[in-house]
Amino acid sequence: MSNLHAIITGVGGYVPDYVLTNEELSQMVDTSDEWIMTRIGVKERRVLNKEGLGSGYLGKKAVHNLLDKTGIDPDTVEGLICATCSPDYQFPSNATQIVEDAKMKNAFAYDLGAACCGFMYAMDTAASLIESGRYKRLVVVGAEKTTSFVDYTDRSTCPIFGDGAGAVLVEATEEDLGWQDSILRTDGSGFKYLHLPAGGSVNPASHYTVDHKMHYIHQEGRTVFKYAVNNMSHLTAELCERNHLNNDNIDWIIPHQANIRIIQAVAHSLDLPPEKVMITIHKYGNASAACIPLVMWDMEDKFKKGDNIVLTAFGAGFVFGSAYLKWGYDPVRK
Repeated sequence: MSNLHAIITGVGGYVPDYVLTNEELSQMVDTSDEWIMTRIGVKERRVLNKEGLGSGYLGKKAVHNLLDKTGIDPDTVEGLICATCSPDYQFPSNATQIVEDAKMKNAFAYDLGAACCGFMYAMDTAASLIESGRYKRLVVVGAEKTTSFVDYTDRSTCPIFGDGAGAVLVEATEEDLGWQDSILRTDGSGFKYLHLPAGGSVNPASHYTVDHKMHYIHQEGRTVFKYAVNNMSHLTAELCERNHLNNDNIDWIIPHQANIRIIQAVAHSLDLPPEKVMITIHKYGNASAACIPLVMWDMEDKFKKGDNIVLTAFGAGFVFGSAYLKWGYDPVRK
């Protein structure tokens, strides 16, 4: 069998129209633009504030953008994986709605839940399917309405999160491009520090869970910060060492957009200059599994074919990981 690689050949994205600025947020909760920018790095975030719409809607819009840009026939897509921790429903999956909306009649579809690492985990899965030779064309989506579980009276968490979706087309190639390597890890001891207490089968929705605000995110920020910096830094260093990557040959690093201080600490640990670190947190906040594909969509014009790109993320679970890919195409410049 020939040596197949999984290559990204197109990127789409979508963010809601409504922009929630720090100034507006400071009218809702005891915070300020200076406090948020110093500690988190978010200037504004997008919020899906239309009734009856969830992350599935965002995923549909991102996939339509992807299809419009690439011009591919939806019938040629063989599968779609949607990474999300804010699905519209317990079932069916967001992915089933997206393939129906996009008229992908020949595609399997399912959701993947790995919190803020979801897109990277989904990409690793898609790459394995492509490399097996069984599939030639897949779509990976990261779609999140994280504001659906944000408590806007909690100033420690509400400034962080935003809504959005990104989608990539993943195809088979024999060129030495695309997904090269990954290291993915899980540490289940992190559950108590970052989780959504209610809404699942352990604590289904009830008057008690609603009255006690159990449907909002619980995060112990200092502990999560420490774990995120340590694990993202160590895994990325390991990935770079085994792939002979360094400051000279890494073109870009795309970190999960959780907190500007985490991003800066990880970049510093790798001795990477700021100009190689892709950052969109100031515009979109933390959109969980949608962060990395949103960065690719927002900054697509900066990439060139063959660029060495490192991804790294950390999320609830704890789940974390790093991956290495070679960019697959020269996009149309803006």
